[in-house]
Parts: sequence; structure tokens; C-alpha cells
Amino acid sequence: MASYAVARLDEIDEVNDGRCPFRPVRHHFGITSFGVNAWTARDAGGRIINEHDESDPDAGEELYLVVRGRAVFELDGDQVAAPAGTFVFAPPGVKRTAFAEEPETTLIALGGTPGKAYEPDGWELCASLTPLYEAGEYAEAADRGRQLVEAHPQYAGLLYNLACCESLAGRTVDAVDHLGRAIDRSEQFRSYAKDDSDFDPIRDEPGFKKLIVR
Repeated sequence: MASYAVARLDEIDEVNDGRCPFRPVRHHFGITSFGVNAWTARDAGGRIINEHDESDPDAGEELYLVVRGRAVFELDGDQVAAPAGTFVFAPPGVKRTAFAEEPETTLIALGGTPGKAYEPDGWELCASLTPLYEAGEYAEAADRGRQLVEAHPQYAGLLYNLACCESLAGRTVDAVDHLGRAIDRSEQFRSYAKDDSDFDPIRDEPGFKKLIVR
């Protein structure tokens, strides 16, 4: 039987990766056909969207809608005023970021990769591991990542990031196992692992070599 779900913005727990906090709308509703999240700046002048250009081979295009307050986008060096009700579209390769001009400015971001079916990889959950990772606390990040994988085993990206932390923490067997499981769920992670420096500690391991050689 079909059903539906309703949630107010403040009912979705905020995730903080040490940069711009966001609310994982897609994950909250279990959406699998497109990516969507909400971003809010508490103060005027605060950055709402992390600067990025979506330039990797699987880069996505993104559509933003300012739903509250007033923002200013920076798109390849151009500044674009965006009061509430404004759509801003950024295709792959365009460097983008946004700042609030009013407190509590909020925007919705929707994204996907042109020409490809959307594959949720759980990056929203991985974001909570970023502060530990960047602090070099790899064992703690791996412990937390394992808990997330146990709760959400369907996400290839979560498995991949767990493997990265385990590799850096010296947990070779676990890293190879979780990387293999990530590749089983999404072939793209095989190519990512080939050049990812997080796997340098285990690059000479036979199990790792077997995974990255097609």
C-alpha cells in the first residue's frame, strides 16, 4: 500500500561536517531517485554552500532554490543575488558557493549526474565522520563508521569511507573487506580506490591489488 511522509525543516536533524551544516532531506525520507538537501546559515554573511565545482567524471548538476531569506551565489567568479523564490542552476564544472545576506537564510539543493540513474551512496552519513578524519583520529572514525554501516549497509559510499579510515588506522583486513563490499555495490569505487592516497598503507596487500585490477 502506497504511503506518504511529511516533515518540517526543523524536524530533520542537522548534520555538521565541520563546514556548512545541512539537513539530509533525501536520507530522512528514504528518497532513492534524486539527491536533495537543505542548507541554512544562522547569521548574515555565513557561507551556506561549500565551494566546489563538480568537475570529477561523475560530477552532478545542481539546482538550488532559496526558500527563506536572501543569498548571494558566486558562480565562476560572478556574484548573483538570490532573494527567496530564486532558482539557481549550476551544471558540472561551474565553481559555486553561496553566502547568506540575512540570518536563517535557507535553500534547497537538488542534484544528479547527467545521463545516469541516481545512486544514493550515503555521503550524508559520511559527513559526520569528516571532523574525526581531518583530525587524524582514524581509529575513532572507523569505529563510528562501522556503526553507521551496520545501521545502513546499503550505502556503497559509506562502506568506501569506512575502508579508507580502516586503512589509515592500520586495520588492513577490515579495510580490504569493506572496500570489496563497496565495489560490489557500485563499480565506480574500484576506480576511486586506484588513486586514493588513503589506501597507500595497504596498496601492496594482495587483497587490495586483487580488488583494483579488473
